[in-house]
Amino acid sequence: MVLEDNPAAIRQILWYQTDKKYKQALEHYTRAKANSQVKVAPEDASPDFSKESTEKFSEAPVEMKVDRSAWEQKIRKYTAPFAAIQGVYDGEATLSVSGDSRWYVNSDGSELQTSSAYYRLILSAYAKAEDGMELPRYESFIAFTPDGLPDDTTVLKSVDKIIADLQALKKAPVADPYTGPAILSGRSSGVFFHEVFGHRIEGHRQKNEEEAQTFKKKIGEKVLPDSFSVYFDPTQRQLGKTQLAGYYLYDNEGVKARRVDVVKNGVFENFLMSRSPIVGFEHSNGHGRSQPGLAVVARQSNLVVTTSQPVSRDALKKMLLQEIKQQNKPFGLLFEDIEGGFTMTQRFVPNAFNVLPVMVYRIYPDGREELVRGVDLIGTPLTVFSKILAADDDVQVFNGVCGAESGWVPVSASSPDILISQIEAQKKGKVAGAAADLATSGN
Repeated sequence: MVLEDNPAAIRQILWYQTDKKYKQALEHYTRAKANSQVKVAPEDASPDFSKESTEKFSEAPVEMKVDRSAWEQKIRKYTAPFAAIQGVYDGEATLSVSGDSRWYVNSDGSELQTSSAYYRLILSAYAKAEDGMELPRYESFIAFTPDGLPDDTTVLKSVDKIIADLQALKKAPVADPYTGPAILSGRSSGVFFHEVFGHRIEGHRQKNEEEAQTFKKKIGEKVLPDSFSVYFDPTQRQLGKTQLAGYYLYDNEGVKARRVDVVKNGVFENFLMSRSPIVGFEHSNGHGRSQPGLAVVARQSNLVVTTSQPVSRDALKKMLLQEIKQQNKPFGLLFEDIEGGFTMTQRFVPNAFNVLPVMVYRIYPDGREELVRGVDLIGTPLTVFSKILAADDDVQVFNGVCGAESGWVPVSASSPDILISQIEAQKKGKVAGAAADLATSGN
């Protein structure tokens, strides 16, 4: 590792790392060549690497500025209300600042210099119910500059809401396992689409025969209602007033970022591609991503769900009440806020997802709402997709970091509230802290 701007030291470490990677690649190639002689021919015999256009781009490194003294005072101000409330534990506020400057060259002739910075303010606290169940509550904000973070008044309102939510959750009844209609708020449905759909359309999974390949042969088929479309756009810096964490100009393989329409008017059209081709998709569309030091694979960026036939939130709730009565259910569910989620995409395990809500309400036929606790939203992809009915007109953003084979990368998931005719919910464990693929964040 080189800590100084010393050309000789940088040249030496680059030579060492290049030589090391070359020898590893040569060993891997030798093993792969030997295996190909004894293995059954693969279903997808596409090349291992695609040829892409040469790219040249340079931007100045982003300068990160943090007034440490001012932020120490802010953090004390933000955490003071937590300390004043009995029964609220580990109330914290954390400012995390990270910068990423990349200098990239390849044998195609590409030369890229890109730079980015992330300022992330995280609020967290938890309470305990009388039965011992841990009740976490999080809120966070992501911006590309310090000025993009909210002012003190906005942050303190979030702190007050966290405290009020925790006090209400302590008194809330534990939910029983449930199947029936539900509304997912925009943040909840954003994470839902990230887990249910996003991971299953990453290109490299369509070539790996250990993956379930849920959507591999769905190109041209209807997978959502006609009014629904889904796209990924890493070039979209913000949606409304919210900056999007999955923004970048070039991916980690030197390919220019671009918008990818994966579902148009309910029909599945495209995969997220790195430079690892699959049948019918010979080129990257700018979604080869990784955490520094790990091998690049196809990953998500900024996911956006849209509808051409939105209804108001009041109308969506009326549709939920109709579903409750038609299905003769005692109540429906509203998933208002969420901490993250995870999914399993391989064949040797159940091909399922688990979304981790924190604020869930029972909605009774007369419109009455009741907060409950201890709920996880679970299911299998194709079944739940077939139950989506409608969406409202208010798109919300969930910013976070997503973990997979190539490490942790910043992403966002944006969606309106959606109505689903049948979901399944199970009881949550009493101890908080389940591993989440899409880590907590929210704007």
